[in-house]
Amino acid sequence: MERRFNYTGLCVPEQHYMVDISPKIAQIRAMVDQGLYFTINRARQYGKTTTLLALRRALATDYLVISISFEGVGDTVFDDEAKFCKMFMSEIQFRLERSRLVDDKDYIKKWVNPEVTDIPLLRKHLDKVCAGRRIVLMIDEVDASTNYRVYIRFLAMLRDKYLARNRGAECTFHSVILAGVSDIKNIKFKMTSAGVYTPHDESTVYNSPWNIATEFKVDMSFHPDEIATMLADYENDHHTGMDIAAVSRELYHWTDGYPYLVSKLCYNIATESQPMGEYLPWPEKPWSKEGVFHAMRLMLWEQNTLFDDIFKNMEMDKELYDMIYGILILGAQPRYSPYTPAQNTALMYAFVKKDGEYVVISNRIFELLMTTYFMSKDEMRKDRPRRSCVFREDVVKDGRFDMELALRKFAVYFREVYTERERDFFEKHGRLFFLIYLSPLVNGGGFYHIESQFTDLQRMDVVVDYGREQFVVELKLWRGEAAREGGLEQLTGYLKAKGLSTGYMVTFDLRSPERRVPKEEWVEADGCRVFEVVL
Repeated sequence: MERRFNYTGLCVPEQHYMVDISPKIAQIRAMVDQGLYFTINRARQYGKTTTLLALRRALATDYLVISISFEGVGDTVFDDEAKFCKMFMSEIQFRLERSRLVDDKDYIKKWVNPEVTDIPLLRKHLDKVCAGRRIVLMIDEVDASTNYRVYIRFLAMLRDKYLARNRGAECTFHSVILAGVSDIKNIKFKMTSAGVYTPHDESTVYNSPWNIATEFKVDMSFHPDEIATMLADYENDHHTGMDIAAVSRELYHWTDGYPYLVSKLCYNIATESQPMGEYLPWPEKPWSKEGVFHAMRLMLWEQNTLFDDIFKNMEMDKELYDMIYGILILGAQPRYSPYTPAQNTALMYAFVKKDGEYVVISNRIFELLMTTYFMSKDEMRKDRPRRSCVFREDVVKDGRFDMELALRKFAVYFREVYTERERDFFEKHGRLFFLIYLSPLVNGGGFYHIESQFTDLQRMDVVVDYGREQFVVELKLWRGEAAREGGLEQLTGYLKAKGLSTGYMVTFDLRSPERRVPKEEWVEADGCRVFEVVL
């Protein structure tokens, strides 16, 4: 079977091109060897199930590894303890029969005991079937059961047996690994908030039934050198002549190593061939920096379950929505706090990541996807200023984008729609207003994204790629001449970092008309040419 890039479900080395995750598996194995219990909680399509498979293979020679899943078992098994115990024992027996890891058929049969009808009896049963064996229990998709009291009692039983084992009082699993999106240490609080659990007193809301779990610190994202292992494997089979290190870095640049995004971009490069508009055909060498860029743009036009989850979760959680909107559109820089619910939710879904003392959007693809979403929603609001009458044909000549002309026309458009009455709107949303203006001009032959690491309450950098040219536009609010000089310095520094010598700066000067000094001119700054527009 010819191998391929896989971005859905389980990845199997014999069938798919995969990143070498053996160093990560070695880290997890060390935790298992210590007999630790822990949870692998990562965002959807972050490689949890694939990691469990690789770990299972790595442990097979030294442990009896039992891997089950709570996905697809149905809700009714969590209605009462008898149903749950029967399901749990049957699942393990079934896995042992299929895996052929145990030759003792009598031992396999012992796993199902019809007399076990509640959690206390299951506790005693585990003492018998675990005695004399080093068993590692893996449970995938544990999120499927987090709304049930029976599950809390099950976790509490495993915790108590773990503590009893350490005292030498009972036998139980050597290690237990739970995998899911949610951090189940907070399961009681989550259930209480959802109205499906009523604690006896306030303290029991926060007392976790899984407080013996060791923190899981293994970085499951793919770094450039790790991505390179997958590309080298592909290159050995297909001889594309790619610069493996350069392509790996570019994949990481857009994805920050999110496993699904990395694999999907590789899949797009390997299988797709359609152009991205009149002036952006596939490059002659798809496995290149330009090819990654092309594949990334293809992804943003797709609908998939990961992207569906992003918008579903944002729409269901107003605090989460407002936080992401604030970062991307308003230039907010929230400081990280482990006690902020919206931040914890965003981190759990991998929408954001910690960057020093702040939280930022986790990768550039999510930045683009979410920004486009906010723009689309904002365009439909009836209280927004009318749309511009500038068309792509006005600023594109012979396949080249005229950024200077586009900004001059934006200045005219802004002065037509701006009124003092709307000052507050433009102070907060002026940058979104510009992006909505820019989007139809660029679409079809180009692309733009926000450099979030250069975004704050004072400024935002927008990078536009059109054809083979790149434009950097800094958007600012007027904060005085000193801030203007600082903005020019920041812009020219960024331009030089990208190997450019020409840039653009748009400043929203929302002071009273008599103090406002409109401007549209080229200026020299630290060896760079900057077209400066003051509105």
